Amino acid sequence: MININLLSVSNLPKLNKLRKLELSDNRVSGGLEVLAERTPNLTHLNLSGNKIKDINTLEPLKKLPNLHSLDLFNCEVTMLINYRESVFTLLPQLTYLDGFDADDQEAPDSDPEADGDGLEDEYENGEEDDDDEEDDLDEEVIDDEEDEDDDVEGEEEEDGVDDEEEDEEEDGEEDEEDEADDDLPRGEKRKRNLEDEGEEDPEDEEDDEDD
Repeated sequence: MININLLSVSNLPKLNKLRKLELSDNRVSGGLEVLAERTPNLTHLNLSGNKIKDINTLEPLKKLPNLHSLDLFNCEVTMLINYRESVFTLLPQLTYLDGFDADDQEAPDSDPEADGDGLEDEYENGEEDDDDEEDDLDEEVIDDEEDEDDDVEGEEEEDGVDDEEEDEEEDGEEDEEDEADDDLPRGEKRKRNLEDEGEEDPEDEEDDEDD
């Protein structure tokens, strides 16, 4: 909640798991006891650029046992004599004040726990698991499509066999008719062929002419 003209933290909700709170560049001047009540596991607190003037204003932070880093840059309280010694005495749980410890050793650039790096790793691992599940689903879909293609090919082969059998049966019937025609006497066979072609027997035509 940086630079939002915040005057107080009294409306802060209950956030038991919150570790890092950014309140810089606001107009907060007190009421920090709310932080101990609603953010009990806070480890990093940035109040730089606010209206904090007295060391006593920071006393409620004693109830934050896990508070390791406190930033008060550009607050009037930093102008007080023995400011750093006074704050470390008031808040013995602190490791870093304004980015330096009591021995003026600079704090690391980032804290994995406070910055949520662990959560990012879990998120990335979750994404990898999702990708693996999607790959498995894609493989299953491909297998199903291949099975469907095999079924279609099998049906086409069966249709081809049925067509061949039907053609063979028709050829067999024609062969049987030809054999039956071969067994008939030549006259009958000729007559039958003429009838099939729609022509009259020449002998019948001669009889008609005599008549």
